Amino acid sequence: MGKFSTTILPHHREFIEKQHLFFTASAPLSEAGHINLSPKGIDGFRVLSETQVGYMDFIGSGNETSAHVLENGRITFMFCAFDGPPNILRLYGKGRTVLPGTPAWEELAPLFKIFPATRQIIVADIDLVQTSCGYGVPLYEHVGERRTMLDWAEKKGEQGLAEYIQEKNLVSLDGLPTDWKVRES
Repeated sequence: MGKFSTTILPHHREFIEKQHLFFTASAPLSEAGHINLSPKGIDGFRVLSETQVGYMDFIGSGNETSAHVLENGRITFMFCAFDGPPNILRLYGKGRTVLPGTPAWEELAPLFKIFPATRQIIVADIDLVQTSCGYGVPLYEHVGERRTMLDWAEKKGEQGLAEYIQEKNLVSLDGLPTDWKVRES
């Protein structure tokens, strides 16, 4: 049976900080639009307060979360216990994108290890926390982080990454602008 809270309680925070993997979900307002669900790792999630979280987002083949939170703000995070006692924790909230070179970036970036592949920080104000049993989640052993994306970014270099963002990260699958597109306008 699920339990609900309007804030991130100390035991929620402790559980979050132990996880190596989390998932983000967002969607456009249009019912014809594509729902986005993405796995995330590389120690990129931070609990900023009882009602605010942020994660370091890397350059990728799309930028759906940025487009969706720009359009409507809705975002959900999910954490699963893959070892120890079973547990699923979801955070529901309103998100926004924080881009490099902004005052918010200067405030938040020191809380993360910034990599060449770091594209932006997604921040969310959380209004609902839900835990559920997680009895059906299998046990997995964490053996380490993949370096593939980090190596790719280092090889591309700063100019190559900037060009990649221009080519792949300005609009969503459904044609919605991202914060990068708005910045360019």
